[in-house]
Amino acid sequence: MNEIDRARRKTWWMLATLVAFLWLFTGTRVVLSALNGVPLPWARTVPAMILMAGFTWVYLRISAALTERRYPVREVAVAGATAVVTAAVGGADPMSFGFVLVAWLSVASLEVPSRVAALMAAGTFATGVGLAYVTYLSDPGFLLGGDLSVGRNLLYLALLYGVFCAAFPPTNRVWMWLLALTIQAHEGREAHTRLALAEERLRFSRDLHDLVGHRLSAIAVKAGLAVRLSDQDAAAARSQMAEVNELTRTALRELRQAVRGYRELDLTAELNSVKDVLEAAGIACHTRLPYRDLPGEVAPVFAYVVREAVTNVLKHSTATRCDILLRFTEDEAALRVHNDGAGTLDGAGTGSGLLGLEERVAAVGGELTAGPDGDGGFLLTAVVSLPVRG
Repeated sequence: MNEIDRARRKTWWMLATLVAFLWLFTGTRVVLSALNGVPLPWARTVPAMILMAGFTWVYLRISAALTERRYPVREVAVAGATAVVTAAVGGADPMSFGFVLVAWLSVASLEVPSRVAALMAAGTFATGVGLAYVTYLSDPGFLLGGDLSVGRNLLYLALLYGVFCAAFPPTNRVWMWLLALTIQAHEGREAHTRLALAEERLRFSRDLHDLVGHRLSAIAVKAGLAVRLSDQDAAAARSQMAEVNELTRTALRELRQAVRGYRELDLTAELNSVKDVLEAAGIACHTRLPYRDLPGEVAPVFAYVVREAVTNVLKHSTATRCDILLRFTEDEAALRVHNDGAGTLDGAGTGSGLLGLEERVAAVGGELTAGPDGDGGFLLTAVVSLPVRG
């Protein structure tokens, strides 16, 4: 489960808190009535609870859709109608069945313009107070505040509905805002990663152009000259083609050197590079390095391991921290790359992923291990015995 999935799940639970309050308030109403010896009108209470159960199911579907940044109009309409009927049947006490209207408002007003949300809040307030007051007039003992005067009961209803309608929808808006920030941060992190990888490819292409571009240009010029001389001076044309042949060999040799230099990385430069990339992606990177340079045969291999390990951290993990430990003694050199968001290494294909890393380390007489650390993180370790066997 990545960061976005976790944020969506947490947001869903926070939205679901409102129906938990609904059932808590209703259950409390039943308990208080029993303790006070006040008989409940079961002919109204039982149907209201059945309607409330249906409302809860639709409400949770709406919450799930909202965490996916969708506004389910049909479910919102069905939930609104169910909420009104539930409140009307149950008596619309804001501390009991009437809270269903507030729960509906708390999700229905999300992802809509502020003006629409304000109208929905006003409508919910008026509906709740009206239904509850009608119930009070027909059955004064049904409300928890039923022993108060008419004016005080009206104030009680208006105060509770007003506080609930003003407090709960903005609270849910805050949670949706935090979810949106989480999604934006994750997308920004992925964009940073793609940009860093693109910059690395661009750097290599520039280096390659600088190394062999002029050779290829020279080959093209001399080959064209040889074509023009072929009918006039065959000896001169052969001389030009000989130079083309030599330039071609030179360009091929330089190309191989460039690729070899790219693959046999400089460990110090690579450590600095991956640290910059990780921190640009929002992942804290901590390195512990020896004060001496590694043997020449080991350093390029460890540099490649670091690059591949960090690439997998960026692509396949949800890490917020990556630790790179490098140490060596007279007997062995060890590299340890650990992150706190377990991911999977792509081992498909020789020369890339886990299989490629194992082959590179094995080529210098070492061993590579990688896997979850058992605590939600991922650990990759490469150990090479010294002196190197190559």
